[in-house]
Amino acid sequence: MLFRLFPALAWASLASASTTHLLKERVAPPRNWNRLDAAPRDHVIPLKFALPQPRFDELEDHLLAVSDPEHSRYGAHLSKEEVDELVRPEQESIDVVDAWLKELGFGEEDVTRSSAMDWVMIMVPVGMAEDMLDTTFHTWQHTESGHVTVRTTSYSLPKRVHQHIDLVYPTTYFSNTRALRSTVQTFKAPESMQANHKLSSQRLSVSGSNSSSNGTVDPSCGQMITPDCLLDLYNARGYNASAESNNSIGVTGFIGQNAVFEDVQSFYADFVPEASNSSFDVVLVNGGENSQNISEAGQEADLDVQYAFGLTYPTPGAYWSVGGSPPFQPDTNTPENRNEPYADWLDYILAQDEIPQTISSSYADDEQTVPQAYAQLVCSKFAQLGARGVSVLVASGDQGTGDGNPDPETSDLCIANDGTNRTKFLPMFPASCPYVTAVGGTWQIPEIAANFSSGGFSQYFPTPKYQKSVVSSYLSSHVPESYISSGLLNASGRAFPDVSAQSVNYMSYFGGDLSTNTGTSAAAPAFAAIISLLNDARLRAGRPSLGFLNPLLYSKKVSAALNDITEGENLGCGTRGFNATKGWDPVTGLGTPDFWKLKPAVAP
Repeated sequence: MLFRLFPALAWASLASASTTHLLKERVAPPRNWNRLDAAPRDHVIPLKFALPQPRFDELEDHLLAVSDPEHSRYGAHLSKEEVDELVRPEQESIDVVDAWLKELGFGEEDVTRSSAMDWVMIMVPVGMAEDMLDTTFHTWQHTESGHVTVRTTSYSLPKRVHQHIDLVYPTTYFSNTRALRSTVQTFKAPESMQANHKLSSQRLSVSGSNSSSNGTVDPSCGQMITPDCLLDLYNARGYNASAESNNSIGVTGFIGQNAVFEDVQSFYADFVPEASNSSFDVVLVNGGENSQNISEAGQEADLDVQYAFGLTYPTPGAYWSVGGSPPFQPDTNTPENRNEPYADWLDYILAQDEIPQTISSSYADDEQTVPQAYAQLVCSKFAQLGARGVSVLVASGDQGTGDGNPDPETSDLCIANDGTNRTKFLPMFPASCPYVTAVGGTWQIPEIAANFSSGGFSQYFPTPKYQKSVVSSYLSSHVPESYISSGLLNASGRAFPDVSAQSVNYMSYFGGDLSTNTGTSAAAPAFAAIISLLNDARLRAGRPSLGFLNPLLYSKKVSAALNDITEGENLGCGTRGFNATKGWDPVTGLGTPDFWKLKPAVAP
């Protein structure tokens, strides 16, 4: 390996970096992270260098054109090669960065590159990285999770390469990415539920915003959600997907989440018997794991795959288990070598020639804890997926407007991390990215907003054109002026969620036991499953996949095919948050799906 052979004198030659470098990024020390010792100089870390994409505006133009149902190019998605060409850096940037790395002793065999040449990665010891970036790395520990990582709060680049590199990561990103589950309960199912969990003969009338195929839903769905409940609530009875349509669906898995086949088969046996003995692909990314030990089952992974794949059977499914950096042996002085998840997975998936048409992800960070340059980089990669015809649905979050606490006397988590310590709402990332479809939460029958459903306005991304009209209407009619004048929210930011689905008391199997799960992490795969069924219908009719959904969802034709949720609120930051209301709102978005209304609108 290069770092073992690199001469100490060469490291010393970088010691005068402060006179030749320019500051690239500085972030405030993150809340809930304690700085420990200086990182061991021989500890090896990955460094990725993201190069500028001078034609990204062109990519965005293509994305919006092929995603707009009123545009003549609607559905004309780009190929991998076309997307690569649009994000390729200028040749000068490639040459300058290559020359710098070569001078440092890195040969071509030591460098990993993307097919578009928009990023390069090297493995380096901390000591060398500190000299390259004129910084000091420390070990940091999260006060709640105990997670320890190697990070810095600032770094610089040599003057001659400064303009040719947009970002070096994971330098300043203090990831505490979490699965979005508000409540988890494990219990032994009562006898009445053990007989295949058959629905009762009674039916509950669905009045108000929901309209199922016959206007009724089993009354037990008011207490617990099963695949049958979702098929009734979202009017998807009677449509049978095909395994031959070339359609597929994918689910992301981060932070060591294992999808255990035994749990999936138990779920299928009870709730989707026609899917019994079917399987799905597990794809390991960047050191991801695939333990099938029932004691190592991941609750988020089990929930996501059981609903995403169970509702779309026999559509082929893929579960991506994403790890961090290459494995190493930790000790008391060397922290775990854990990377942020999003970029690693996106870099992998964008390198593939074939990608599932629908992807569900149920993980999130507080947006303000994600460095803006990194968030913009990740968001641009989601745009690349959309341009290739992929629909990406993400959970909006489970914190209401920030901490889920309406009491101003006890709400103390909604604090800006920019040094001002002012109170502010806390949007979630990647739900705040304008190139994904964020899914909020509902509950009860008829549906109302779940008060933990995260929603609000990005501090990083401006309001996209496709939602400006409905967001402006909501802001002018339903948001207290004090929210804006006091800086609680950014009225010109990308608003989320876009849509919503049931999010309370999902039945699933975890670790061999039947459990209930609550959170928008359940809503995301449920809504993604409906989108996958619509993609199946389009592909069988000889049409392209839906791709990036938002311009379509906000169009009058399709928004009218959603169940508008008009009751409920989300809470947080010492306020009552936002109200659900007629039309779009930052609690439930445009509403929940109605398959048989959506199908003629998108797959006539």
